Amino acid sequence: MSSKQKIIICGATGFIGRNILERFLDLPEYELYAIFCRTQPPQELARDPRVRFLKADLRIKNEVDRILSGADILIQAAATTSGAKDILGKPYHHVTDNAIMNSLVFRSCYENRVKHVVFFSCTVMYGERPWPIRESDFDYQIMDQYFGVGWTKVYLEKMCEFYARISGTKYTVIRHSNIYGPHDKYDLERSHVFGATIAKAMTVKNGQLTVWGDGTEERDLLHVGDLVRFVHTVLSRQSAPFELINIGAGRSISIKDLVTAIVARSKRDLRIEFDKSKPTIPYKLALNIDRAKNLYGWSPQIRLEDGIDECLSWYREHYMNGRDQATQAADVHEL
Repeated sequence: MSSKQKIIICGATGFIGRNILERFLDLPEYELYAIFCRTQPPQELARDPRVRFLKADLRIKNEVDRILSGADILIQAAATTSGAKDILGKPYHHVTDNAIMNSLVFRSCYENRVKHVVFFSCTVMYGERPWPIRESDFDYQIMDQYFGVGWTKVYLEKMCEFYARISGTKYTVIRHSNIYGPHDKYDLERSHVFGATIAKAMTVKNGQLTVWGDGTEERDLLHVGDLVRFVHTVLSRQSAPFELINIGAGRSISIKDLVTAIVARSKRDLRIEFDKSKPTIPYKLALNIDRAKNLYGWSPQIRLEDGIDECLSWYREHYMNGRDQATQAADVHEL
């Protein structure tokens, strides 16, 4: 019998899921199963003997039960995601599918006696604060723009706590800040501010980069590599049956300063203009990450400047020569 733990990575061809998969390929203690829905795995990964890819629609109970049979660990990186445009214009995209798929996934983990579940929540339930927000600062007052997606995330977090209470399954709920890095969505319709700005900075033809909003919003930005490192850490070190924890940079940067930094490091001569008529969600967010530091010895290691340089280089390699255009149409069911 194999001594390896069977680990299921849902959303493995999406942004966060693919970064987790590529990191875990080098960890010999795991038997890897990568779950995808619409976006096919790239050929180099599909041929890799260290992972087995399975197609499944997580909104269908029989398919969820099939992939979780015999699993030891689930990393749930599958979700319906998008940027501010859809959050404001089509908020139901973030509610129905995510509620259905995760309700089925958590129940199946209970029925299949999965040992550990890692669930990616987010920070949309937090209101604006002048200080870095602690996990306990959530006051059940969610911004109108985030009402649907915010309460859906809170419901799913409570589902994790519920199943942790009635079973032997550990649950780790990660309230992560804005994540950026390789394999992100680098398009203008569905990406968050970092990916959209990289794409604009590298593709605008008229010398003008237009930013949605007035640039005063502030976000906490974390490189995906630091997030993946926390996932690896918590799998071996969590002892509590349920853990809800902030993972972020621990400080915020204004959109104006972020865009200025990206343009400067792109070495393109671009004018920056702000379009206040476009969708934006104006508030400041920074996470307090003391619990992650105190419980797990984790803190972010990748500087934003280095992350920007990496993403600019990655964009040049994967988009500007046409090698990875499929990534731009990534499945909406994958983070």
